[in-house]
Amino acid sequence: MARRQDSAGATRSTEAHDAATADDAEIVAFAEQARAAGRIAIDTEFMGEGRYRSLLCLVQVATDSADGGAPLIALADPLSEPAPDCQPLADLMTDPAIEVVMHAGRQDTALLRRCWGCEITNFFDTQVAAAFAGHGAQAGYGNLLEAVLGLKVSKSASYTRWDQRPLSDEQLSYARGDVDHLLDLRDALAERLKERGRLDWALEECLPIAAATDVRDPREVWRRLGKTNSLSATQRAVARELAAWREETAISDDKPVGSIVQDPAMIEIARRQPHSLGDLRDIRGLHEGIIRRRGEEILAAVKLGEAGEPIPSEGGRGGGDPREQPLTSLADALVRTRTRTAELAPELVATRSDLQAIVSSVRRSDPEPDVKTLRGWRRDVVGAELLDLLHGRTTLAVGDDLRIEALPRPGATPKNG
Repeated sequence: MARRQDSAGATRSTEAHDAATADDAEIVAFAEQARAAGRIAIDTEFMGEGRYRSLLCLVQVATDSADGGAPLIALADPLSEPAPDCQPLADLMTDPAIEVVMHAGRQDTALLRRCWGCEITNFFDTQVAAAFAGHGAQAGYGNLLEAVLGLKVSKSASYTRWDQRPLSDEQLSYARGDVDHLLDLRDALAERLKERGRLDWALEECLPIAAATDVRDPREVWRRLGKTNSLSATQRAVARELAAWREETAISDDKPVGSIVQDPAMIEIARRQPHSLGDLRDIRGLHEGIIRRRGEEILAAVKLGEAGEPIPSEGGRGGGDPREQPLTSLADALVRTRTRTAELAPELVATRSDLQAIVSSVRRSDPEPDVKTLRGWRRDVVGAELLDLLHGRTTLAVGDDLRIEALPRPGATPKNG
């Protein structure tokens, strides 16, 4: 039977340790060791189904052991009775001297920011690092462990009811496994990035994830509805009021926004601007139960939107000028060629909307758009070359090895490269 040092410093079997979560004393002892080690690996289990915001169900943490052996691991259960005091862990996460390591941590950082008030400043995301090390932009934790460390882990309990108590031994063992090798993975990826001179690139890309939030402004959520550019200025104002009402209702009832009224129906309400319950009954997606319970509130939101300031269409949010699509596709081909050569995930360098914005700005002789592709290291990788191409200073050719080559156009001198 494997043996492991637990967060309180005692040695017990892995099987026995899997049967318990940490109490206050164990969390304090773990935090002391993590502070001495200077880093902490964190993962969370949560449940979002049937709620407005996800419920934090379990926090698993790991740090280097004092003797250099297997990592120390603690499981903090905020749903246990009594719930442990997790402030020592929150203090670690907000300390800039402590590196916080996660994998695909956007949801975790947002959840812990809301629940624990954590503002993380020293952050390393192994999924982001993997993208700069040639493993793709969305590499899963299990796949990375196998590819980088040669380890295979079980994911048998990933989709279980984490909000039910007691947690099973299988769930607790699974939770420990999510952080057991996370620090080793971080070290291996960081070493590869240092060798390639890309560690700073990855750390820069981690900053937005560390700052992620799941708190939304009800007055701005209408922009997430989709198809709003097909609406008139007045209809968009109605959509804003409808979306704000739906968001506030979902918060009050602790329900997913889609369970209040679904997006297609919201757009249709904004388009038709109904003034009676009978008008609402003509809209597909609004069943009688919604109309009886929410109808008057919906009509009030419509009236408020009609009386409000119209919202003009925002340029650049649609699919772009159809005539620009071939140029956008050409730009995309150049990006994919350069990122493949550099062993970078294309999504890290440019999205389709980034390329559309660049193409549109060049065609209209507008200033360079504020997109990531033209900033920092991305400009060096392909952004500057892309501008030369679109300005006609270079042309593309296919080399003998079937790679795309950028060649100076006769009589023109590239100036961005």
